[in-house]
Amino acid sequence: MADTPAYPVGLRLAGRRVVVIGGGQVAQRRLPALIAAGADVLLVSPSATPSVDAMAETGEIRWERRRYQDGDLAGAWYALVATRDREANDRASAEAERERVWCVRADDADAATAWTPATGRVEGVTVAVLTGNDPRRSAAVRDAVVEGLRDGSLTAPAHRHRSGAAPGVSLVGGGPGDPDLITVRGRRLLAEADVVIADRLGPRDLLDELPPHVEVIDAAKIPYGRFMAQEAINNALIEHAKAGKAVVRLKGGDPYVFGRGMEELQALAEAGIPCTVVPGISSSISVPGAVGIPVTHRGVAHEFTVVSGHVGPDDPRSLVDWASLAKLTGTLVILMGVDKIGLIAEALVRGGRPADTAVAVIQEGTTAAQRRVDATLATVGETVREQGVRPPAVIVIGDVVKVNAPSPS
Repeated sequence: MADTPAYPVGLRLAGRRVVVIGGGQVAQRRLPALIAAGADVLLVSPSATPSVDAMAETGEIRWERRRYQDGDLAGAWYALVATRDREANDRASAEAERERVWCVRADDADAATAWTPATGRVEGVTVAVLTGNDPRRSAAVRDAVVEGLRDGSLTAPAHRHRSGAAPGVSLVGGGPGDPDLITVRGRRLLAEADVVIADRLGPRDLLDELPPHVEVIDAAKIPYGRFMAQEAINNALIEHAKAGKAVVRLKGGDPYVFGRGMEELQALAEAGIPCTVVPGISSSISVPGAVGIPVTHRGVAHEFTVVSGHVGPDDPRSLVDWASLAKLTGTLVILMGVDKIGLIAEALVRGGRPADTAVAVIQEGTTAAQRRVDATLATVGETVREQGVRPPAVIVIGDVVKVNAPSPS
């Protein structure tokens, strides 16, 4: 009997009586799933862990503070027996057999009439794995499947092209450049996409992993014609979504940090297209961290400010109060400011920031081409020119640039 494979089935326990005997660590692990399934759970145990106690206190389960008694399984649909008392477990298991209640035994799988699979959940999908009497292998297989579904390495697209299905777009922040730094949700949505409209600064290596049928569109190469670039991108998103395609707009960093994500969201909303926004790791924090610079540090900087440098301080279009920024003592992070850094540094010095303030310029951070160039406000403009620094680059200004990690002993 022990070698006979189990018959897998999903129990629908909502509103049905489930009895758990024993309030220890096993019950603590199993109860949340039973509660989530809507089961009417009765716990029978003289004691319980603090977490199980809290479930009873909040009314998620009913708890009778006593030992198991014959008759406790009457009317139950499912039972979990998990005490340290072998004799009590045997009696409860025997009652379950008489009452035809499926019963899990935590202490003796061979004596049970049901086994609990190793389970995991990903976006509405429940993965359950049974390997007989090898729970560690069950857990390992479960973890591998769940991780694959989460990060997109295991693709199982939903049958979304059913009649009447609503089109949709996902605005996905791809992170600073390293493909491993995209969120697991972003990677999974990429794996499920029919069309990917990608920015130049998005994690390009991820595009090579897409299945051959996925249409990849370089946003920089969309024909603009009489449209502005952003308007043309908006129109492309709407067009493909209305064609019933699953569309991912892959952007560098985070969609809302100088990424014009809100403009695209607004255009989609006006067209009646549902949109999901997936945050990304911003280069303003991750790129400095990749070269060992913390944007805040105890006793050094209690705040950091992120500024766009795509227009210089002398440009009438600038919305930045550079004079006020110069008076701050914390960290200043500038994005898209490589070609304007000389003018920016001069404005900060005029505003009162010391000319010897440390500056680090990190080009193509988190990628294989990453490099760091150090300077001061007085020298950064010339240094960037001499070193041939080019975009994309993140510029960090402040005393945090000089914070070093101790060398390993």
